[in-house]
Amino acid sequence: MTIKNRSLLLVACLFLLRTSPVTALEPSFTFSPIVVPGETLTVPFGINNAGHIVGGYGCCAGGVESHGFLLYKGTLTTIDFPGASGTAATAVNDSGQIVGIYFASGTNHGFLNFGGVFSTIDFPGATLTQVFGLNNRGEIVGEYIAGGENHGFLYSDGTFSTIDVPGATATTALGINDGGQIVGSYGTPPAGGHGFLLSTGVFTTIDFASADNTTDFAINNSGDIVGRYQLVPGGDSHGFLLSGGAFTTLDVAGFSNTLLHGLNDRGEIVGQSWNANQIVTDGVLISPAHRGRGR
Repeated sequence: MTIKNRSLLLVACLFLLRTSPVTALEPSFTFSPIVVPGETLTVPFGINNAGHIVGGYGCCAGGVESHGFLLYKGTLTTIDFPGASGTAATAVNDSGQIVGIYFASGTNHGFLNFGGVFSTIDFPGATLTQVFGLNNRGEIVGEYIAGGENHGFLYSDGTFSTIDVPGATATTALGINDGGQIVGSYGTPPAGGHGFLLSTGVFTTIDFASADNTTDFAINNSGDIVGRYQLVPGGDSHGFLLSGGAFTTLDVAGFSNTLLHGLNDRGEIVGQSWNANQIVTDGVLISPAHRGRGR
């Protein structure tokens, strides 16, 4: 499965982090929307331990234009890969390295941005490359397509390694922590999609109980995982946190769909929410209640 549409077309516009919380379905968390006034799509993808948030925003109905962003303490910086027609920033580490995806020459490419200097990250021989995760060691994970097949990858010290769940027809690597644990999703028709954890060379399926489809988007250094699940094929998406072996559903009140993309070691989570049959997508910051709303 390709994630081009999620990464470049479901990205958002200029935004403002409001401090008034949305009513939380889970009382131990505070929900704060990240919204671009006057725009339709806002998608935060990653957050580091200092609270820097990265993502994407699109202009106008349909999200024809898209831009990456860095948001910190209410200040927005736009991130556009030079010459690209669309950009989305997907992860940021504590050193300020940012990775993401840009669209140019008819396909998606990965990139690394450090100190304002952009580098393309494309899997050799691939027709499409998308970068999703980054850790504090500079290791990068993502997805590539070659020969019409989807594969996950790890990029470390200048070397690419393919990540394929045994027996799966498609694998996408989405997040990586400092210990090198990797999470993502895989598909094995006719079953729905599954989440996975790759740790010390061993794959473990991580699925929300009784869900038809699960995607694991990010993992922090405590081993907590966030993602989304669907109970029935094509049904509403629900956000989840897996911590200490227990799943917690985290849905934004007032929206039928929630999808959680990133989390940091402080337990702060970023994601998006939307209602079926509507083009408006809002971003959200979910904070453990004991941390308050100090942004």
